[in-house]
Amino acid sequence: MAVLPIRIMGDPVLHSPASAVEEITDEIRSLVADMFETMDAAPGVGLAAPQVGVPLRIYTYTYADDEDGEPWRGVIINPELWMRPLEPGAPDPDEESEGCLSFPGERFPLRRSEEVLVTGTDLDGAPVSIQVDGWRARIMQHEFDHLDGILYVDRLDDGDWKTVQKIARKRGWGRPGSSWTPGVDDIDA
Repeated sequence: MAVLPIRIMGDPVLHSPASAVEEITDEIRSLVADMFETMDAAPGVGLAAPQVGVPLRIYTYTYADDEDGEPWRGVIINPELWMRPLEPGAPDPDEESEGCLSFPGERFPLRRSEEVLVTGTDLDGAPVSIQVDGWRARIMQHEFDHLDGILYVDRLDDGDWKTVQKIARKRGWGRPGSSWTPGVDDIDA
């Protein structure tokens, strides 16, 4: 297993729809193992294959609730996502802010659906169906967006989008080839 470089906003693989996984091979299993290692090293709660430069419809996720402390962890291949309609109104900056390993070190408020259903397959090719709410639903939507070439910053309101553009220019992001490697590069994800 290896910690992989994480692509930063502007890299073309992050802004294009990913392709379906046709067959679960040893290469796919190795990629998923590397994605888990990279996600844990970052640390993050999710990682989509395009974030490590692979344009395939795969994402990993992990989250530990404060209630039971048990980790919720897995991989979904070729996911489909259904969600409840968004609640109207502006997002609460204290409760609805999120960040992204492909725009590291920043958090912005973003309204997401409170409940989702995700289906797909696991590494054994078995069907997966996950219905979640709260932060788990936010993670599923965020990672699913990556597979469609959408970063969470693409969904921000105009004021926050302008702030994102200023940050990207200042850090030299927003162009092909920008990446960082957890444990190597000094970026506060």
